[in-house]
Amino acid sequence: MKWRLTGRYLVSVVLIVVIVIVINIMVILGLYILQMVNKDLLFSSHESSADAITRSFQNDIVINPDGISITEKGKKVLEQNQAWIQVLNEDGKQEYGYLVPKEAKVKYTPMDMIQTYKYFEKELLSTVFVGGKIAQNHQYSYLIGFKSRYIQRQVLTFDYRKVGQALKMGSIILIIIDGLIALCIGYIFSKILTKPIHTLIDGIKQLANKKYNKHYKPAGVYKDVFHNVNLLSEELRAGEMERKKLDRMKEEWIGNISHDIKTPLASIQGYAEMMKDKDYQFSIDEMRDYAEIIERKSLYLTELIEDLNLSTRLKNKKMTLNKKTVNIVSLLRNAVIDTLNDSRYANRNIVFQCSDEVIKMSVDEILIRRAINNLIYNAIVHNDETVVIEVSVEKSGDQVFIRVQDNGKGIRQEEVERIFDRYYRGTNTGELHKGSGLGMAITHDIVEAHDGEISVHSKLHEGTRMVIRMNV
Repeated sequence: MKWRLTGRYLVSVVLIVVIVIVINIMVILGLYILQMVNKDLLFSSHESSADAITRSFQNDIVINPDGISITEKGKKVLEQNQAWIQVLNEDGKQEYGYLVPKEAKVKYTPMDMIQTYKYFEKELLSTVFVGGKIAQNHQYSYLIGFKSRYIQRQVLTFDYRKVGQALKMGSIILIIIDGLIALCIGYIFSKILTKPIHTLIDGIKQLANKKYNKHYKPAGVYKDVFHNVNLLSEELRAGEMERKKLDRMKEEWIGNISHDIKTPLASIQGYAEMMKDKDYQFSIDEMRDYAEIIERKSLYLTELIEDLNLSTRLKNKKMTLNKKTVNIVSLLRNAVIDTLNDSRYANRNIVFQCSDEVIKMSVDEILIRRAINNLIYNAIVHNDETVVIEVSVEKSGDQVFIRVQDNGKGIRQEEVERIFDRYYRGTNTGELHKGSGLGMAITHDIVEAHDGEISVHSKLHEGTRMVIRMNV
């Protein structure tokens, strides 16, 4: 995977470099062709080049029967360009001169003309250009020497076949060298560019292997990607910790439920075996007592199964609410009365208060009653008999607040944060508690199903207050 990514970036970079080289070669060839077509390209302009001045200077040479001279314009041109002129007849003898150095010859042979044109005249300190003019049936030649050291001329002699071969070999060598350089640069660039990707790949592999302790410094082109990987790592770590905690809670809950189920089952099995044993002769009253015990244990098992079923349906959002308009005050008052009528809780001190006698709400009566019973039951089983439990309902604007509070033992802060977790049982559970551990989670899900909120406020040794807030 790493070499495949590096190879792709390498090929891309090499292709770009090769394309740039080809374009450069085309540009160079174009400039060379343009230079061959227009040799004056090397000068600042066509009109001001030394060669152009020499070619056009024939117009400034005046030849008449009285002699040879140059125009005033021509003199100014020579003076401005630090140049001199010699006009020669057909025999190479000087007929006219202007600003001619003392070292200059007055007669030139054809060989002298060639040497003067071809090479820089050290004696004259000039670069000489040659021109010609025909007048009065005579051929005149003229030499213009430029004293400027910036004007140079090189005369080249070459065989174009050898030059072509040399250019061909040079081009091949140049392409090979450029290719190797491009390959090295591309490899280095690819390694630098793909290094963060390799780090990301390794990080993702570690996340896939449930290793969430890696943290990457967000920097460079992939800064946002590293940041998101760090966020994902944190979320996965938190999710893994939550999963482990939930697994531990499930194991504890299963152990508690198994114990709670085995106890009534043992009673049911034991009394059933006794009742069917022919060696025992029980009276009608004893049989009824045993049947009552069996019935009570069976009802307890039924309640556990119903809790499991209800919790699952609420958790999976598959619970259909059977809403209808009820007086929530009457519902809460009846829940308190039913609790006090239970012989197990008859000696409990439960107080009911309301802001209005009639508060109409559209709710699922059975589920809301179940939630309130769970809160009252929770306050009972976690506190002593002397504790006062207060159940109240209050309407404020468009909202209704239902409170179940006590002045009992309170809850430790670490337990407050887990009180609505599934399978969780508090440590302050009293002797009466033999539930499934799903009661508070069921209450929480019932309230949320009604688009309400439930919160808990508690201080150790000062009491606990459960508050349900719902819209009318």
